[in-house]
Amino acid sequence: MDIWEEMYLKAKEEYHPEEISPFIQAHHVVAAVQSESGKIFTGFCIEGASGVMNLCAERVAALNMYINTKETKIKRMIAFRSEPPKGIGGMPCGACREFFMQLSYENRNMEILTDYESRKTVLLKDLIPNWWGDKRYNNQK
Repeated sequence: MDIWEEMYLKAKEEYHPEEISPFIQAHHVVAAVQSESGKIFTGFCIEGASGVMNLCAERVAALNMYINTKETKIKRMIAFRSEPPKGIGGMPCGACREFFMQLSYENRNMEILTDYESRKTVLLKDLIPNWWGDKRYNNQK
């Protein structure tokens, strides 16, 4: 079993779409992240009718990582609904991309699985070229 299969199977355990109330649904998108130390953390999407309080599975997985280990660097990420990502699937939304970049500058090198069968990935930095925060990180050095 390779790392992507391991991450897929752990995230898949979270997939069981449910309606929490007439306004909130959850577990219909799931994700797993692998921290710098190699640990895997999962998350699930929770969405409300207002939209303001929505949390994507990707951010929930990263928050689980931080809460449990204080780690901020992510090596790999997979996100999907009922099936593993295909083609260019599994892409984090703009808010998640921004969150990952702000969490750690090293996350720009995280691999995002876009096609499970071929194990094709894309790097976060390729999804956010010329990121506005580069200058702030570079000023810290």
